[in-house]
Amino acid sequence: MINTPDYALTDEARVRELIAEHGWATLVSHTAEGLVASHVPVLLEDGPELTVVSHVGRPDDALHGLGSGEVLLVVEGPYGYVSPGWYGTSPAVPTWNYLAVHLHGTPELLDAEDTYRVLSDTTYRYEAPMPHPIGLPDVAEYAHRIAPGAAGFRLRVTRWQGKAKLSQDKPREVAERVVAHLEQPVGEADHPYSNPALAREMRAEMARQDADVAPRDAATARQDAEVLP
Repeated sequence: MINTPDYALTDEARVRELIAEHGWATLVSHTAEGLVASHVPVLLEDGPELTVVSHVGRPDDALHGLGSGEVLLVVEGPYGYVSPGWYGTSPAVPTWNYLAVHLHGTPELLDAEDTYRVLSDTTYRYEAPMPHPIGLPDVAEYAHRIAPGAAGFRLRVTRWQGKAKLSQDKPREVAERVVAHLEQPVGEADHPYSNPALAREMRAEMARQDADVAPRDAATARQDAEVLP
């Protein structure tokens, strides 16, 4: 990950929100045969520890050697291209804005019952917004028949690194122009890189910056008042 302090995502609450909202991840293992990667849905578990559950289709559990060593789980939030033409300044070069978190830990393989629970919870998580949700109980016979083809696992995160690259290094007026372009209606010919989700994250980041500056400004004013004659 880019090692720029301005982009560091250090608030675990934000990491949890990212995982809960964008639960499609890349699982990477370093095995004796080399690197192995799979793409998996993840669910954030409740509790004080940062923990996720997921599942892979067999034989990916064996290919990854799940349970035998540390893995990397990459969760991405909104990301997108930022054109230098949006800055209104020159010179400028293109870039990408994004949110991502790298989770490290050693997976714990789940038994058949807990794996089925993960499958059921995952289905419920994504079916819930549908007008007519379909859960595993609605297709119980079929679900139980194919469930053995999945291997569930729990990852208790031992360390993590997050980045939120959202134009924090740019003057506010430049960041505002980038947001305005990202907010254009998707599909507009003049705005092929419209990205409302990324725009919302940028606006939220600017609001956090404003909230952080306000207390410092108030503290500075109090200090100035204390030294005035």
